[in-house]
Amino acid sequence: MRRAALRFCSLNKGLLIPGRGLTQGSQNPEKQRVFHMHEVRDKLREIVGASTNWSDHVKAMEERKLLQSFLAESQKELPPRRMRDSYIEVLLPLGSQPELREKYLTVQNTIRFGRILEDLDSLGVLICYMHTRVQEAKMSPLSIVTALVDKIDMCKTSLSPEQDIKFSGHVSWVGKTSMEVKMQMFQLHGNEFCRVLDATFVMVARDSENKGPAFINPLIPESPEEEELFRQGELNKGRRVAFSAKSLLKMAPSAEERTTIHEMFLNTLDPKTVSFRSRVLPPNAVWMENSKLKSLEVCHPQERNIFNRIFGGFLMRKAYELGWATACNFGGSRPFIVAVDDIMFQKPVDVGSLLFLSSQVCFTQDNYIQVRVHSEVASLESKEHMTTNVFHFTFMSEEKVPLVFPRTYGESMLYLDGKRHFNSMSTPVNLRKDYLVEP
Repeated sequence: MRRAALRFCSLNKGLLIPGRGLTQGSQNPEKQRVFHMHEVRDKLREIVGASTNWSDHVKAMEERKLLQSFLAESQKELPPRRMRDSYIEVLLPLGSQPELREKYLTVQNTIRFGRILEDLDSLGVLICYMHTRVQEAKMSPLSIVTALVDKIDMCKTSLSPEQDIKFSGHVSWVGKTSMEVKMQMFQLHGNEFCRVLDATFVMVARDSENKGPAFINPLIPESPEEEELFRQGELNKGRRVAFSAKSLLKMAPSAEERTTIHEMFLNTLDPKTVSFRSRVLPPNAVWMENSKLKSLEVCHPQERNIFNRIFGGFLMRKAYELGWATACNFGGSRPFIVAVDDIMFQKPVDVGSLLFLSSQVCFTQDNYIQVRVHSEVASLESKEHMTTNVFHFTFMSEEKVPLVFPRTYGESMLYLDGKRHFNSMSTPVNLRKDYLVEP
């Protein structure tokens, strides 16, 4: 599966913007104007008819059942759309409206990346609704949710909480019930917006009650650049399938990986004894089991999405911040985010659930710390725990960090999985002051 790596952007990849391959949008004045980020969530509530009051949520969801008749029985019934039809721009005016900064500010006067994850999640959903809008219906019959954060690439530019930020994005690939969305983030430097982030999300469309899949409009590329974006979307889908098939949960480690684990085991045997049970740590090393941190979140209605489930951006932010704290505690200094692995949403989280987050270091090398965060949920009525997400974060510390050693076979698999994610990073990032992004 492709990693969602926060690495330096190349100049010739990513989103097509007006004037560079993407034809200018339609004559709809709402499509031409720039939204503010707070308007994105308001617009989503309007599109699906979501209530702003928790006490009315049952009534609002009952009304959505009436929209089932607007759903297509096949994709052929739906008119094709172009990439320009879903293109929108959204402004986060941190510079021109200073009262917004506190929500995004870290104590080191940088931007909280967890908040950016929340904004990208909302924007991706709105872009998909632009692609699938039904003119005859006041509300959309579709329930569009995030399935996967495929990749996020960070450019070599600092994120200042004192300058305006602009997001833009459009649908770049479409299947029968799923869409790939490409987004970019820009920040104002001087008199122009400079690109600082590329992101690719995968969204899925479901019926009006969010119970089953629903067909979406096909996508027609209009230029060679758009055809290349669409082709890359197909390749991304195939890569994810191939990566999943090789998962250590399905297949044994390779011969090279088995050798790695056996050598680590031999390095922890006590030379004073002739026993496989007597284990000692090498110098400057830590047992994996001693690198854990955990947290518990009570999922209140305040954190719900437009379908009255817990907002996916909230889950990403909480996992990211716990992962950051784990890396900080392990490395002994302030870590900086280098990469975020694919975030697959396996199960929705209901309001009122207990969300258990467990984080641990699973691989280290030089200044790098690979952190795995496991998310599971339990209802107040049931003690049964179910996995909702697994997150992989790569952090960089200012100092060289200890090696981490597995003690059990299960931990050895975590180590190899973390090593795979780390090795999929195309180019190691040098720690630079213009590249610091924090929780």
